[in-house]
Amino acid sequence: MDTILCDELLEEVLRRFPFSPAAAIVSLVSKRWLRLYRSSKRYLLLRISGDNCKPPSLSSFLAHFPHLSFLHITTNGGDDVSNFPDQILLSVASSCPKLRTLCLKSAPVSLFPLLSLSTSCPHLTSLSISLSRPISFHWLVFLHSLKKLTVVFTPVPGEFEQVDTSKRNLNAELKLETLVLDGIRRGNYGFDSLWKSCKNLKRLELYGCQGIGDDLSVSSFVNCFNVLQEVELRCCGSIVNDILMRLVENCTSLNSLLIHDEGSSEGLFHFITNSRCKLQKLDLRLPLDLEDNHLLAVAEKFRGLSSLQLSSCFLVTAEGIRTMALAMSNELEELALVNCNLEPGLLTTLGQKFRNLRTLDLSYNEMVDEEFISMLASCNCLRNVKVRVCEGLTDASLVSMFKSCKQLETVDIMNCPGIGAEAVELFVLNCLQLRVLFVEESKVSDISRSCSLKKFIMLLAV
Repeated sequence: MDTILCDELLEEVLRRFPFSPAAAIVSLVSKRWLRLYRSSKRYLLLRISGDNCKPPSLSSFLAHFPHLSFLHITTNGGDDVSNFPDQILLSVASSCPKLRTLCLKSAPVSLFPLLSLSTSCPHLTSLSISLSRPISFHWLVFLHSLKKLTVVFTPVPGEFEQVDTSKRNLNAELKLETLVLDGIRRGNYGFDSLWKSCKNLKRLELYGCQGIGDDLSVSSFVNCFNVLQEVELRCCGSIVNDILMRLVENCTSLNSLLIHDEGSSEGLFHFITNSRCKLQKLDLRLPLDLEDNHLLAVAEKFRGLSSLQLSSCFLVTAEGIRTMALAMSNELEELALVNCNLEPGLLTTLGQKFRNLRTLDLSYNEMVDEEFISMLASCNCLRNVKVRVCEGLTDASLVSMFKSCKQLETVDIMNCPGIGAEAVELFVLNCLQLRVLFVEESKVSDISRSCSLKKFIMLLAV
């Protein structure tokens, strides 16, 4: 075999191997196979530290992967080497000219290696890094192909925030379509030119942010709303209300909104009732800020929702959910009620109303077989079902799944003590379209494992 296949053909075969650690076994056949396996690699995940990998050795190692397009590097947080992330970035820039996606989870990087990356990796479309303050984004001008940027702002002991970098304006219209920012402080300098330059932004994600910049940044923030379609706000309680108000006033293209952990009850209600957007997806985890009146407003304003996800919304009642469902259209395709109040009869109502559901998540709920089975009887189009940590479900629910839902592809039954190994075995044997099953290792019998291999079912057992 080793002599029959030419390098080009063998490399093409190796390239088509599934992306998994087991695929690396082929590299043990011979030095030739190792060389060709590395040459065929498009994806690479590395965990390195200053003790086990110095920059010169990293450059030499990466040189064995000339066609690498995706690189994810995590550094050991215990390393006390200030220039280590910069040296990693320089090594990547010198060794991976075809790189398209780079994720570097490390201490903050500085300006020079970012400029080097922009000239050496012209095809880079996605970049994830950490930066420290003072903040400047003028280096983005040189990343001409960049579509997605993720930045974690890491505080450095003894840093001085009051440094104005406004003289280094971008003066360009960036191609960025997705922007993910983690840890913006109130009054941070440097964001004014970023907001002004992101006129093509389609997706904005903010994590743990206390503000959106200094006074200039606040006034220019709406510049990125022109074609904005998706907004995610996680742990941004102090600024959620302000952002929602600005979306009402300046954005008409939004179709997806996610707010998790904190928020303003009044601000959310104002957004729902006054927004000019046609939301398709709404995802809320607001334990103390979401009430029944919000749900009724959603049903009235956004009748065409295709996805509704509620998690740990403790002030919402089952009657509120039922009333909302009856007021909505039956076009909903994705429904998640995670750790919510599912009183008797609610699931039956939801199943009869939303017969076109494709995805259902009822994890972390107390419910019994009868309620769940009744809902499944009406939802024949389900493809993805998640009932993780639903202690009231038994084998009967799993049997009902494959009998009522013939199109199931992904099912999660992790930590459901009432479901046993025999029911799992029966499910794997009879669920014809199943592709992924999340289940405990102890519930996977030899027959289940053998059948899953023959039917190409992935058993994600832990």
